[in-house]
Amino acid sequence: MLWRGRRQSDNIEDDRSGGGGLGGGGGQFRIPIGGRTGGGGSIFLVILVVLAGWYFGFDPSTILGGGGGGLAPGGGGQITEDSGSATPANDEMKQFVATVLAETEDTWTGIFKSQGLTYEDPKLVLFSGQIRSACGSASSAAGPFYCPGDHKVYLDTTFFQQLDQQFGASGDFAQAYVIAHEVGHHVQNLTGIMSKFNQMRQGMDQAEANQMSVRIELQADCFAGVWAHFTGQKGILEQGDFEEALNAAQKIGDDTLQKKTQGYVVPESFNHGTSQQRQTWLARGYKSGKLSDCNTLSGPI
Repeated sequence: MLWRGRRQSDNIEDDRSGGGGLGGGGGQFRIPIGGRTGGGGSIFLVILVVLAGWYFGFDPSTILGGGGGGLAPGGGGQITEDSGSATPANDEMKQFVATVLAETEDTWTGIFKSQGLTYEDPKLVLFSGQIRSACGSASSAAGPFYCPGDHKVYLDTTFFQQLDQQFGASGDFAQAYVIAHEVGHHVQNLTGIMSKFNQMRQGMDQAEANQMSVRIELQADCFAGVWAHFTGQKGILEQGDFEEALNAAQKIGDDTLQKKTQGYVVPESFNHGTSQQRQTWLARGYKSGKLSDCNTLSGPI
């Protein structure tokens, strides 16, 4: 990924020197280690109405043009914190994360503008070990997550080491996919999808909640693919980059993670989608660049 020398986002909060944030409630949406959701047949209709009102049927290429645009959770795994010296204030990893975040800002700003809306940039919090958010406390072992309560993405970059060394998903674009997936949850939050989901899941049993969570997570994967589509149009992607993202999606599928950590799968506990599903929806968004192709909320997935 040709990211060096590009604009870096100012929406980075570096909290790696010590924990901070707010306590509180709310649901966290993580990349590969969490997820809850729920059922009730009417939820699909409710959310689809919201989607239709905001953006379904819109092709982002009409506003991003031919040359512009901008370019990912269920089982276990422990992240170990680097025991080295203090992290430099502007290390290369921070620069990379800030650049990827800037690319998502450019893409989603354009998409929202085409609908007469204003995109609110999320903050991305870099932390080490533990962090408190508006959604409560979390440790690095939880993996990256988005908190709808404060509109922030939380990332301990040691997760990228785990992604490579433990999960076998290497490459900078695999890392970019993780960030883009969490930003996808932010898009869901801004468009009202997530609030409806959080309201509805309170009345669902665990099986229903898990089924709905899978649909929410797969849509975030598809949104990450839409982002990758337009980033590719900028000439930022190198050969093999998107394959890195697809490989990451495969490695963090619920079935793959469960096989790796416990030796067998429990489909009713899936809350992020199988490896095949995650790859399919990521690729769908990437191929078309159309949000209308990211309707995971009804029909087969």
